Amino acid sequence: MKLILTTAVDNLGVAGDIVEVKAGYGRNYLLPRGMAIVATRGAEKQIEGIKRSQEARAIRDLDHAHELKNQLDNLEGVTVKVRTSESGKLFGSVTADDVAAAVKAAGGPVVDKRAIALKKGHVKSTGKYQVDVQLHDKIAARVNFEVVAA
Repeated sequence: MKLILTTAVDNLGVAGDIVEVKAGYGRNYLLPRGMAIVATRGAEKQIEGIKRSQEARAIRDLDHAHELKNQLDNLEGVTVKVRTSESGKLFGSVTADDVAAAVKAAGGPVVDKRAIALKKGHVKSTGKYQVDVQLHDKIAARVNFEVVAA
């Protein structure tokens, strides 16, 4: 079964790749979860859109990575607003997607959530935190953010 991936799938490919998988895997796992679409002529246009969005998020070269690192290191006012209890404990936890959205909202560059090294369940209360963002193989930036009650 030929499919076009719409998201990155472990051990299979990244968004926009055309892959050949067994029919059951495609029909029962990839298609229902929206991770892939059936490869047709019309779907090629969707591939172009996916590739364009990937290029917009991608870091072009080492100089671009240094530029983004300087922007992220100098960025202030990154706040993540979450629902909390009376004692300041979060309902759930802060995810890498939340941090990426907060960086963008604070006027910083668009950061891919997969580049943010935030352990699952690491942030469970309000306060100030730091997280590393892997921009390039050799370059990582540190982002300071604050978790506040909504």
